[in-house]
Amino acid sequence: MRDDLEARPTSSGSLFFSVFPSIMLPMFLAVVDQTIVATALPAIAASLGGVERVSWVVLSYLVATTIAAPVYGQLRDVYSGRRMMLIALGVFVASSLLCARASSMEMLAFGRVLQGLGGGGLMTLSQALIGETIPPRERARYQGYLAAVMVTSSTFGPIVGGYLTHQFGWRSIFLINVPLGALALLLSLRLKARPSRAQRWTFDTFGLVLFICFIGPTLLALEQLQNMRPGAVPAFVVLGGFGVAALAALARHERRVEHPLLPIALLRQPTIWRSDALAACHGAVLVSLIVFLPIYLYIGHASSAAETGLRLLPLMLGIGIGSMATGRVVSRTGRTTIFPSVGLIFVTLSLIVIALWSRNFGPLLFAILLLLNGLFMGTVMGVVQVVVQNAAGISALGAAAASVQLSRSLGAVAGTAIVGTVLFATLALSDPASASLFAAMVRRGPEAIVGLAPAQRMLLEGDIARAFSAAFLAIAAFAALGMLIAWSIPARRLS
Repeated sequence: MRDDLEARPTSSGSLFFSVFPSIMLPMFLAVVDQTIVATALPAIAASLGGVERVSWVVLSYLVATTIAAPVYGQLRDVYSGRRMMLIALGVFVASSLLCARASSMEMLAFGRVLQGLGGGGLMTLSQALIGETIPPRERARYQGYLAAVMVTSSTFGPIVGGYLTHQFGWRSIFLINVPLGALALLLSLRLKARPSRAQRWTFDTFGLVLFICFIGPTLLALEQLQNMRPGAVPAFVVLGGFGVAALAALARHERRVEHPLLPIALLRQPTIWRSDALAACHGAVLVSLIVFLPIYLYIGHASSAAETGLRLLPLMLGIGIGSMATGRVVSRTGRTTIFPSVGLIFVTLSLIVIALWSRNFGPLLFAILLLLNGLFMGTVMGVVQVVVQNAAGISALGAAAASVQLSRSLGAVAGTAIVGTVLFATLALSDPASASLFAAMVRRGPEAIVGLAPAQRMLLEGDIARAFSAAFLAIAAFAALGMLIAWSIPARRLS
C-alpha cells in the first residue's frame, strides 16, 4: 500500500486533475438520470401510452441502482475499481440507447432497469475509487467535492430534462448519455488499475436472488404506502411481508457463505453500521425535502414551476458549499463525526422553524433559512463515506461504499414514503374533503379551488398548513435521529 501511495502524484493540483474528472463524470451521469426523466414523464406517457405505468420509469431505475450497489461493491474488491467502472459505463451507455429506442412503456421500463444496473455501479465505484486512489487524509476533501456533484446533478436533472424534452423530444434525455458516457470511458482509462485479488472467490448468486426479493417488494410496498389509497393497504401488507421474509432468509444465508454479497463482517463494526444508519437518515431528510418542498411552495406560496426551482437553489447551493468546506476542514484537522454531530442540530432546528413559522416568512428570509439548512446538511455524507472507508480498509472499499449507497437509497425511499403518509394522513384526519381538494391542487394548481367560498377556502388553507407542518416535523425527526446516531459513532479522527 505504501508503494501505491508513493506512486501517486504528490502535487495536490495534479492529483485533483488526474483523478477527480475520471470519478466526477460517472457519478454525475448516474445521479442525473435519477431526476432527468421527471419533467419528461408527461411527454413519455403521451408518446408511449400506459400513463398508469409511467411511475415505472422512475421506480425501475431506483430499484436497479439499489440492487446493483452491493454487487459492484463485491466485484470491485475482487477485480479492481477501474475494470468494473468500465463495465458499468458500458452497461449504462448501451441501456441508454435501448431507452431511446423504446416503443412501449414496458420496453422503456426494462431499459431503465438495465440503465440502473449500470448507474448503481457508477455511484458505488466512484465512491470506492476515491478510497482507492486518494491518500486517507485527503479523502474527505474529495468526498466533499463528490457530494457537491451529487446535489448539483440532482438539481440539474429536471432542468435539463425539461429543456431537452421541449427542444428535441423525450428520447434526447437518453441519447445525451452516449457522448457523455464515451467521454467518461476515456477519462476512466487514465485511472491506474489495482491488481485483481489472487485468492479463490465465488459470487453469491443465491444471496443476490434473496436480495432482489427483499429490495423489489420493499420499495414497491413503500411506494404503495405513499399513495395513501384504501386499496393500497392489502398490496402494502403482502409486499412488505414478502420483503421481510426475504430479508430474514438473506440474513441467515449471508452468515453461512464464505463470500457474502452483503458485508456482514463489516456491518458488525459499530463505526460502520452506525455510519450507514446516519446515511439512511440523511437520505430521508434530503430526498423528502427535494420532493415535498416544491409541492409546499407550489400550493402554500403559489410559486410557479420556474419560481420553485429558483427558490430551491439556496438549499442546493448550501449543501454544495457545506460539503466542500467540511471536506477541506476534515482533511486539515483529521476530525470527522463532530461535524455531522453538530451540523444536524442546526438542520433539526431549521426544519422545526420551517414547520411552525415559514408561512409568515418572505422570500428572502425563507431563502436564508434554506441556505443555512443546506450548509449544515453538507456536513454529513462526505464524512460518512470517509469514516466507513477508513474503518473498512482498502481491501473492502467497494463493499464499504456499497453499504453507504444502499443505506442512503433505502433511507430516501422509506423517509419519503413516511413523510408522504404523514402529510396525507394529517389532511385526511382533518377533513377528507381537504385531502381531495389538495390532490386536485397538486394536479391543477391553485385554480382548482377558485370556486370555493371564502370561508371554505380559509379552512382548506388551514388544513394544508397543518399537514405541511406535520410533514416538516417528520423530516426534522429524521434529522434529530441522525444527530443522535452521529454522536454515537466511535470514530472521531483520521490518522
